[in-house]
Amino acid sequence: MTQTITLLSPAKLNLFLHVNGRREDGYHELQTLFQFLAYGDEITLRLNQTKEIKLLTPVKGVKHEDNLIVKAAKILLPLNKTHQGIEISIDKRLPMGGGLGGGSSNAATILLALNKLWKINLPLPELAKLGLTLGADVPIFVSGFAAFADGVGEKLMPASPEECWYLVSKPEVHISTQAVFQSDELPRNTPKILAENLDTKHSQNDCEDVVTKHYPEVANLLATLVEYAPSRMTGTGACIFTPFNSEKEARHIQSQLPKDIETFVAKGVNQSPVHQALEKLTQVTGEK
Repeated sequence: MTQTITLLSPAKLNLFLHVNGRREDGYHELQTLFQFLAYGDEITLRLNQTKEIKLLTPVKGVKHEDNLIVKAAKILLPLNKTHQGIEISIDKRLPMGGGLGGGSSNAATILLALNKLWKINLPLPELAKLGLTLGADVPIFVSGFAAFADGVGEKLMPASPEECWYLVSKPEVHISTQAVFQSDELPRNTPKILAENLDTKHSQNDCEDVVTKHYPEVANLLATLVEYAPSRMTGTGACIFTPFNSEKEARHIQSQLPKDIETFVAKGVNQSPVHQALEKLTQVTGEK
C-alpha cells in the first residue's frame, strides 16, 4: 500500500429531517435522507515507522486526545497489523457548526483509510459500529452510500436522490445541536413515513422553525434564498442548501449573495468520494 494518500472527507446534507418523538433515554426518533457532496476537507495520511499517531494540524482549543481524528485512529491502533504509525494533516474547508457533518466525516475517513493502510480489513458493518462510538453520524460516512435513516439515525437503507448541484450558504453564526434538540419548541410528533414513500418535496426540516426563530441571521438568509429556488436548512444548521440543475445556475446565485455569507457550490453524490478513492487505490495496487 502506498505510503501517503490524500482523501476528500465529504460534507453531507440532510435533504429532510423529521423528528418523530423522544425516547425514554432522551434520544430522539428521527427520519432523514442523507446525501454526500463532492466537496469537503482534505485529509492526508502518511505511514511512518514510529508506531505513533501524529496530528500535524491540531485544532485551536481542542486537546489532542479529544480530536475526533485522533480518537478514530486510536480505536484502530490495537488492530494495526503493520506496526507502522501514522502522520495526519487536514486542510479544513467545511465551516464549523454548519450541520454538514464535518467532524463525523473526518472520523469516518480516518477509520476507512487506516482500515486499508494498517491492513486491518474489517467489514464495513463492523467499522460502522466502531464509528458509532464516536458520533451518531459517523456510520453514514463509513457506509458510504446515500441513505434513508430511521431510529436515532443508525438504521440505514440505501437511497438514490437526484444528484443535482447545490449552493450551500452559511451566515456568521454557530448553532448548538444539543440546544436545538433540548428546546421545548422543537416539534416531536411528525408521523413516520415509509422508505418507499420518500418525497423530499413534501417533507421538511423540523429543526428549521426553532432555529430561524432564535437566529435571525439564518431566517434572513433563508428568506433571501427561497426567492431563487426551494431552500432548506441541513441538520440543525446553520448551513442552508439550495438545489439547481446546473453548476452555472448555482454559481450565478452565489455571486448575488453578500460577501459576509460563507458559500460554496458542489455536486450532490450518492457514493462517498472516500470510498471511490480507496476502491481506485485498491485497483491500482492490487491490495485488499
